[in-house]
Amino acid sequence: MLSVVIPSYNEEPMIPLTARTVAAVLDGAGIPFELLFVDDGSSDGTWAAIQAAASARPEVRGLRFSRNFGKEAAIFAGLEAARGQAVAVLDCDLQHPPEKLPEMYQLWQEGYQVVEGVKADRGAESGLHAAAARSFYALISRAMKLDLQDSSDYKLMDRAVVDALVAMPERGVFFRALSYWVGFRRAEVRYPVQPRAAGQSKWNARSLIRYAFANLSAFSSAPMQLVTWLGLLFCVFGLVLGVQTLVRLALGQAAEGFTTVILLILLSAGLILLSLGIIGFYIARIYDEIKGRPRSIVAERCGQETGEDPILH
Repeated sequence: MLSVVIPSYNEEPMIPLTARTVAAVLDGAGIPFELLFVDDGSSDGTWAAIQAAASARPEVRGLRFSRNFGKEAAIFAGLEAARGQAVAVLDCDLQHPPEKLPEMYQLWQEGYQVVEGVKADRGAESGLHAAAARSFYALISRAMKLDLQDSSDYKLMDRAVVDALVAMPERGVFFRALSYWVGFRRAEVRYPVQPRAAGQSKWNARSLIRYAFANLSAFSSAPMQLVTWLGLLFCVFGLVLGVQTLVRLALGQAAEGFTTVILLILLSAGLILLSLGIIGFYIARIYDEIKGRPRSIVAERCGQETGEDPILH
């Protein structure tokens, strides 16, 4: 059976459309399946729409978080709850075309354990957004020594891969990178990014920047290494300036006045504060990890398996 995990946040108009579309594709291909919607603390009628879809089709199940925990937490909660021998992750907005699922499933049957959906294009997005995304993935690809430039959350994975992912105890998870890190036999399926069928994107510039910093720090120490290189660069700069000052003193030429001193103080103070900020950010991530709090809390379930008690993940 194929489990399709669908993280959902304020996607009320998309739930019935996504359920019908994905079910029609998989029914047409003769693939046994379940659709697992994860409501990430939506403030609209997303959960009611999931309950209605579960009542209409026995293949649909749902989880509702007690509050918004983020997309990564929703993906991992879905992976933990999935019952299929193969598990796919699909965006609720249908920008990941469900029509590619039978092809991905066929590759899984041929023995591939991770079938990666690779973007053939970035769809209708602004040039600034595309440039920022390329810069982020270039940086994290260099840090990981893996190519994430055109990767996405659209994947189909074998049960062995899913078990390896959910067994990881870390709280700050980056699904797109971790699914590369675990390895296993891989294949790729290229797809064009589709426009949203309904509703609006929940991502804005601020949330994307926070998402980028959180995931970069969760999977790379590159910013910490940047602090070291900045310190070395500033030491070289100070050494050159010091030699220049001593030479001018030996030649009897007075050094420049307070302007140079003030600039050096401002530059060094800015560098120190920037370095402390980066170090503090990593300390905060360590603090979050050692508290051992769950990634998410499932407050309610619907579908063939229901539960009244909160479930910690």
